[in-house]
Amino acid sequence: MEISPDAWVLYEWRGLRLNATIVFTWVVMALLVLLSWIITARLSEGETVSRWQVMLEVVVTTIRDQIDEVGATDPARYLPFIGTLFLFIATSNLLTVVPGYQPPTGSLSTTAALAICVLIAVPLFSIAQRGLGGYLKSYLQPSPFMLPFNIISELSRTLALAVRLYGNVMSGTVIVGILISVAPFFFPVLMQLLGLLTGLIQAYIFAILAMVYIASASRVQRKTEPESDPEHPRTSRQGD
Repeated sequence: MEISPDAWVLYEWRGLRLNATIVFTWVVMALLVLLSWIITARLSEGETVSRWQVMLEVVVTTIRDQIDEVGATDPARYLPFIGTLFLFIATSNLLTVVPGYQPPTGSLSTTAALAICVLIAVPLFSIAQRGLGGYLKSYLQPSPFMLPFNIISELSRTLALAVRLYGNVMSGTVIVGILISVAPFFFPVLMQLLGLLTGLIQAYIFAILAMVYIASASRVQRKTEPESDPEHPRTSRQGD
């Protein structure tokens, strides 16, 4: 039983290997591009809209609301990136119902690439919101002695994103393989249905964690003015 799609080599030429991870990643991307082109080509602002447009509006609105609940000041700024992450991971996991398909998220190379995208997006969004100086100062908070720990935190949470997604997808594949050898007709169907739900949950968790990291790095700290004491109000000085 092949745990990772990296082990499934479809084509090899002069040392260059084309494995299932690359092929199925291209398939997912092509499917998302094709569906988005078909749906957006017939958008309507009138009273009569297609079911595909309604579904698209529900997905976009839901993702936008989730970004807003995280605390982002401008959800529209982060919607393309977070939405792309969610749709790619969700589509990759949902296509497991297709015979012969292996999710590219079951490869550590794919999940690591997604986590690196988040690692790059965090400083980019933060610098755009706070400026380069404000972003670099965040590594010195609350004390300059925390600089190495803040750097380690950036790298460790990127590693955690990659390993968490890879581990959950890979574990589902292993469990299905074991149940097929034990009871080849009944349990695999139930585990496949459970895997669809788990795949959506993992896509949601990955997108939300990415948004939390970006929002926390992009948040501008505002200085609040001290409130006046109601028992001792400030009085203006009047001339004699």
